[in-house]
Amino acid sequence: MTKLFQDRLEAGRRLAEALAAYKGRKPLVLAIPRGAVAMGAEIAERLGGELDVVLVKKLHAPGSPEFAVGAIDESGWTFVAGYAAQAGADESYLKRERAEELELLRKRRARYTPARPPADPAGRVAIVVDDGIATGASMIAALHSVRARKPERLVCAVPVAPPESLPQIRPYADEVVCLETPEDFMAVGQFYRHFEQVEDDEVVALLARHGRQATAA
Repeated sequence: MTKLFQDRLEAGRRLAEALAAYKGRKPLVLAIPRGAVAMGAEIAERLGGELDVVLVKKLHAPGSPEFAVGAIDESGWTFVAGYAAQAGADESYLKRERAEELELLRKRRARYTPARPPADPAGRVAIVVDDGIATGASMIAALHSVRARKPERLVCAVPVAPPESLPQIRPYADEVVCLETPEDFMAVGQFYRHFEQVEDDEVVALLARHGRQATAA
């Protein structure tokens, strides 16, 4: 039976326990905003690591803003799911969607880390965290983005995912840590008792606070 998570912080604590082998190795924890940033902060603190974000955006199916047909990273690299055309996302639609989402990524980077460049994962253990996987598009784009910067080891860590998504994820990571793989998966939020919307201001505050803590340490 799938165990519900009380909230993202509890999920972060449970993931940190599953990732305990990386404690003391100063891992770089890269959270996918916005939902996973508080979870990433919890993991980074418990493992003695550094927190930052990896920015990706879903490419949405026409008329279905919750259904991803792909995802894009900050470089413009795009993952397109095999079912995209069946969902009505032809090449002209995807071109427009890419341009819109890439501009949103640029704005988000300027807001989240205005005073510094993104943390460099080169030669480090990099742990990419999200609050759950549905189609897997966002995680694939995030892992591809981080892999391009040559980490020593690349780990995907999520609390919950449908079992059919994980085989798509594994080729992009050295290790996949997933706590729950329920057969009755419909949406990430169904496996949390509290799954509130996370706002940009909260992300900015978490990144600033964790950055000050790291500096002090």
